[in-house]
Amino acid sequence: MSDSPDLLAMKAGVLSDALPYMRRYAGKTVVVKYGGHAMGDPELGASFARDIVLLKQIGMHPVVIHGGGPQIAQMLERLGIKSSFVDGLRVTDQATVEVVEMVLAGSINKEIVGLINAAGGTAIGLSGKDGDLIRARKITRMRRDPDSHIEQILDLGFVGEPISVNTNVLNLFERSDIIPVVAPVGIGEDGATYNINADTAAGAIAGALKAARLLMLTDTSGVLDGDKNVIPEITDVEARRLIAEGTIYGGMIPKVETCLEAVEAGVEAAVIIDGRKPHAILVELLSSAGAGTMIRKRS
Repeated sequence: MSDSPDLLAMKAGVLSDALPYMRRYAGKTVVVKYGGHAMGDPELGASFARDIVLLKQIGMHPVVIHGGGPQIAQMLERLGIKSSFVDGLRVTDQATVEVVEMVLAGSINKEIVGLINAAGGTAIGLSGKDGDLIRARKITRMRRDPDSHIEQILDLGFVGEPISVNTNVLNLFERSDIIPVVAPVGIGEDGATYNINADTAAGAIAGALKAARLLMLTDTSGVLDGDKNVIPEITDVEARRLIAEGTIYGGMIPKVETCLEAVEAGVEAAVIIDGRKPHAILVELLSSAGAGTMIRKRS
């Protein structure tokens, strides 16, 4: 059955309204962190892939960085490898980092590449080790003993943070039809493999590329104010104040801090959006409505 004249007119109006935004972002880099519930939902995954392909087809340069915590946990359980967390970071010994790399750079990465290719795009899967894309260093954490009050260094194993991004690798894809899909695994100066938080990796890559946008797909509608309403836009100064006041708390703090680091590094704006909503990326980039909370530097 063909669309009715009214429906066709509505679709034409949507495209017309999107045209100024297409022009605004033409030739610009958009870094998308893909994770959360959307990764486990086949319909949302296919919708995400179509949106990424569309961005490329209308002249943007999307770069996808993905997570995979639940899938890693499932594989560790299947293999009988016990795992623990410190401050939200998975303690990663040699056996665990091998599983992390296998899952992130293997099955998950190739699944996302397959979805994008099936949607009509041309995607290539990478890890941070390919072409020295992400150089990493070991992370340590300090914890105060509750009895002695002595600070102790906690060894998280092969958990790292980015120290540099080889943008030459990603710049090659801008001159092609290829969409890079990056697994957050980095390489240390000693040649060791490091597990990197996907949000952190996405922020580092966006900052290094001076991206027009960093889009953080999450399982929340955005940053909430004291009345639990989504804040459409905040400056870096306001975000830090909301953290200090306790309005931004819990797991939202590291996401906001990643956005702050990205805009400090030169990203025009970072947006925390709800990846559970179909076409949230397009609503954010190609409409005036927006789809979450935008964080930018105060002018």
